[in-house]
Amino acid sequence: MSDSCGCSTEAGNSACELPAQNIERKPRAVSTCPECGKKGKPVDGQTVKAMLSASLREVKDTEYFFCKTETCPIVYFSMDGSQTFSTSQIRERVFQKESTASDINVCYCFRHTVGDIQNSSGDEQKAMLDDINAGIKAEQCACDLRNPQGSCCLGNVRAVIQTSPAHA
Repeated sequence: MSDSCGCSTEAGNSACELPAQNIERKPRAVSTCPECGKKGKPVDGQTVKAMLSASLREVKDTEYFFCKTETCPIVYFSMDGSQTFSTSQIRERVFQKESTASDINVCYCFRHTVGDIQNSSGDEQKAMLDDINAGIKAEQCACDLRNPQGSCCLGNVRAVIQTSPAHA
């Protein structure tokens, strides 16, 4: 060890034991929804701002999480759990909150709905995936701003395809 950490040089390769009061720990982010208690997914503040129908003055400069629990009305919550935004405060209907509604978007950039996917043949579903992938490659998507979850929809689209009659 070295003189700078305070451990004796005889410690060799042993772990250095610093006094606990010298270790500064950041408070751990609360990542569980204050309403349902389920773990949230970190989401960029820009996503929250883009999705809110409420005044942006209400958005704190803090980390936000996305709650994907279907039965929970909360869509976004702040890191400290003191601020929440519910489905009624969001500009778009949220797929994770209404995953069986046929008219809900699964792909927010290219507007593919649950019904579009469910009512399509296997070939048409493949064409939808190809369309989304082509849009991604052409940098035509804006998943971080248009999708309430703040990330790409492909996992959700594939999950809907897996449950569709064409896949059975």
